Amino acid sequence: MTDNSFAPSPAPSDVTVEETDFGFRSVRKEEKKNLVRGVFDSVAGQYDVMNDIMSLGIHRIWKRIFVTELGPQPGLTLLDLAGGTGDISFGWLKGGGGPAIMTDINRSMLSVGRDRALNRGLVSDLSFCVVDAEAIPLQDMSVDRVSIAFGLRNCTDKLAVIREARRVLKPGGRFLCLEFSRVQVAALAPIYDAWSFKVLPAMGELVAKDRESYQYLAESIRMFPDQETLADMFREAGLSHVRYQSLSGGIAAIHSGWRI
Repeated sequence: MTDNSFAPSPAPSDVTVEETDFGFRSVRKEEKKNLVRGVFDSVAGQYDVMNDIMSLGIHRIWKRIFVTELGPQPGLTLLDLAGGTGDISFGWLKGGGGPAIMTDINRSMLSVGRDRALNRGLVSDLSFCVVDAEAIPLQDMSVDRVSIAFGLRNCTDKLAVIREARRVLKPGGRFLCLEFSRVQVAALAPIYDAWSFKVLPAMGELVAKDRESYQYLAESIRMFPDQETLADMFREAGLSHVRYQSLSGGIAAIHSGWRI
C-alpha cells in the first residue's frame, strides 16, 4: 500500500475574479474604468461630431426633452454626472436652472466641456469636478437634481451609481438618466444593428481615426439593461415613482425616480 501521509496538500483554489462587461468582452472589474477612460481620452476631441453621426443629430432633440424633464428652476441645484462636453449642464443653465456641478470621471472630456462653457460665457453658475459616479464626493441630501446622459452604460457598477444619486438628492429631489436603450419597433432592429456594427465603426475610423472605440460604444449599447430592467434597478436603489419614456422607438430612453 502506498503511504500518502506526506503527500503535498492540494493547492488552494484561486480567489474568484469578479468580471464585468466592456462591450462584448469580459474584463476584470478593476480594469474597466481605465479601459473606458482610454476610449474617451481618444474620442474627446471629436465627441460632439461623432454624437451627431451616431444619432444622425437626433441626440440634440433627446437632450432637449431630457433637460425639459429636469425642470430647471432658479432655486434648484443640479449635479450632472458623466457631463461630457457639457450639453446637459448648459441646457439646465440656459433653461433658468440654479447652480450646476458638471462632473466626469474623464479629465479629457471635462476639459472639453470647460472650454465650451468658457466660450459660451456659462461659468458663473457652473463648477467642474473630476468625479467617479460610483463614489460621489458630496454630502447626503445636498442637491435637487442629478442627471446622467449617455454615461451610465460606461460605469462598472450601475446600481452603485443610482444609489449614490439617491444618496445626494434632497428629499423631493429627482434623478434622471438618458441612455441608449432597447429598440421596441421590430422593423427598426435590423437597420439599427447594421448601423451600429457596420457604419459606426467605419465612421469612427474615418472621422476620429479610431475604429475600436466606436466598436466598443456600439457594443456597450447592446449590453445595457433594457427599459424595464433599468426601472427595476431604480426601485432597488430606493427611488420612488419610477417611470421611463422611450424615444425614437426605444433607441434611447429617459428614466426618472424621486427621493421621497
